[in-house]
Amino acid sequence: MTETRLNLTRRSAILAVAAAMSAAAARADERRTTPLDAELTGDVHDFDYHIGDWTLVNRRLKKRWTKNPEWDEFSGTDRYVQYLGGIANVDEVVFPTKGFSGLTVRTFDLERKLWSTYWINSRNGIMEAPMFGGFRGNHGLFYGDDTDDGRPVKARYLREKLPPDRERWEQAFSLDGGTTWETNWTADFTRVRS
Repeated sequence: MTETRLNLTRRSAILAVAAAMSAAAARADERRTTPLDAELTGDVHDFDYHIGDWTLVNRRLKKRWTKNPEWDEFSGTDRYVQYLGGIANVDEVVFPTKGFSGLTVRTFDLERKLWSTYWINSRNGIMEAPMFGGFRGNHGLFYGDDTDDGRPVKARYLREKLPPDRERWEQAFSLDGGTTWETNWTADFTRVRS
């Protein structure tokens, strides 16, 4: 199979998955109960800034919900690709020292002005529950429902674009419905210039 045909096949597969996830997000969104719902809006161009290659430095809690947290620091690489004029984008992040990678697929609901974000981890191949949100200027806010060691938690992603070539991402969980949050993973991104 030629490389062009292989790329078209991959693109078709990604778009089919994205369409299925968008429908699933609409169904999941009807059930979601996240704080600050009124702030969860976005724009189709929210992720234009991210397109391209990045390096990142991660800090992740070794154990959550402890009084004396210890952090694990590790590197990664990331590549963002956009589809359908911006209403879908995919990024693949690789953590070479950890032995796993992840794929994030995002779709934008043009009517509701809302992003649905899905994470797939190479360690288990399971598509996680979606996160919903968008950006106001350079500040992104996304909420969703998740589990942590079998316990239901609220999840929150904060994203900060730091033009021209940096970004910060943070993940936090809440055990009390969003009243208090514990940040458990951060990533500082730097764009790779060719």
